Amino acid sequence: MVNPPAPDRDPAASSELVQRSVTKFLRRVMPILVIMLVVNQMDRTNVGFVQDDLKADIGIGSAAYGLGAGLFFIGYALLEVPSNMLMERFGARVWLTRIMISWGAVTVLMCFMTGATSFYVLRFLLGIAEAGFFPGVMYYLTTWLPDSARGRASAIFLGGSATAYIVTGPISGALLEMHGLGGFAGWRWMFALEGAISISVGLVAAFFLVSRISDARWLSAEEKAALSTAVERDREARSREPQVSRLRLVVHPQVALLTGVFFAMALTGYAITFWLPSLVDDIGGLSSFQIGLLTAIPWICAVIAMYTMSRYTDRVPDRRPYLAIVLVLSAIGTFLATLGSPWFGLAAVTLAAVGSKCAANLFWPLAQSTLDLKVTAAGLAVVNSLGNLGGFVSPTLFGYLEETTGSTNGGLYALSAASLLATVGVYFIRRGSGRGGADEAAAPAPVRTASG
Repeated sequence: MVNPPAPDRDPAASSELVQRSVTKFLRRVMPILVIMLVVNQMDRTNVGFVQDDLKADIGIGSAAYGLGAGLFFIGYALLEVPSNMLMERFGARVWLTRIMISWGAVTVLMCFMTGATSFYVLRFLLGIAEAGFFPGVMYYLTTWLPDSARGRASAIFLGGSATAYIVTGPISGALLEMHGLGGFAGWRWMFALEGAISISVGLVAAFFLVSRISDARWLSAEEKAALSTAVERDREARSREPQVSRLRLVVHPQVALLTGVFFAMALTGYAITFWLPSLVDDIGGLSSFQIGLLTAIPWICAVIAMYTMSRYTDRVPDRRPYLAIVLVLSAIGTFLATLGSPWFGLAAVTLAAVGSKCAANLFWPLAQSTLDLKVTAAGLAVVNSLGNLGGFVSPTLFGYLEETTGSTNGGLYALSAASLLATVGVYFIRRGSGRGGADEAAAPAPVRTASG
């Protein structure tokens, strides 16, 4: 229930109360949301570190591995919207913790895999279990924060995704070093313990998440009233925007173009995520922990480049030339990865990772500012849902090519071509109107749309 505002409240005092409330939310709730995202990304991508182990122990070849890695995104896409609707009904505290405990349980079950079929089923179930987490958090922020503060909160949350890529390698590598302990393979220990971490964090999160402003014991009555009023004011403004059918949005020229560009970006991003450990392993003579450490290098460089570039591009009137440049860098990196030694390949993939991460950082603000107001939120939801299917296509293609040709070079050439096509597509995106500036979130505020 929304607390009614005091009608005679001084605007300056009300603004101060809102800022104080936002600060309390950022300090008390955002840290657990970031930790949840880090663990989420770790459980989604840790399979990249056990490709060779799965092949040796339970006979999962490259094609089966690629298909299984990609099946996650099918389950995720199918249940994303229903999951968000259920979160509206049950509240963030119940639903987000349910999601996390569920994906942790599926991750634990992966330590009992016996072959390709169980691998397929569990990866698909993992996608179903995780479905709705990211958009659910984005929606949660809209129920707690006014538009003016949500950009900062979203940036903090999205930073967790970048951190996850850095810490996943060393953590997974260290757990793989437990190989033989108690008679279990290292990959079984990795899935069991990382799944247990997810379940534990989910249980802890239940004590930190608060579904409604009115339930927050750490806000005073005046702070609750001021924050509720600010959030409700923004919600009413968004509700006046007309609803648009998702089917119509799919064929909307700008939405379709943005989806194509994002799909190409997802191809490269997830190819690097799932195949980087295998590339590093080709160096030879490295322990699992050393492989994990080396896989962190491209992501460390990417995060540094991403934040360095964002400090400048947040102030430029047109992000398109910069997005084109980093897409070309991504294309060059994936092409160079087909040449030279594994060490040279690692350097090339680092360049591709820099291009991929910087492209994502530039893409969402550009996409927000280029769409008409009446289709922005729903259009970006379509872009995110369909574009992320690149996470299915990329590992599946790589696995098939490695199985049939003994090399992933064909896949890397395809990634280069996709990035170059996306570069061309960028120049057909309308120039932004300036609505997607530094104060706006990198991800859209989810709103309910008409079914199409």
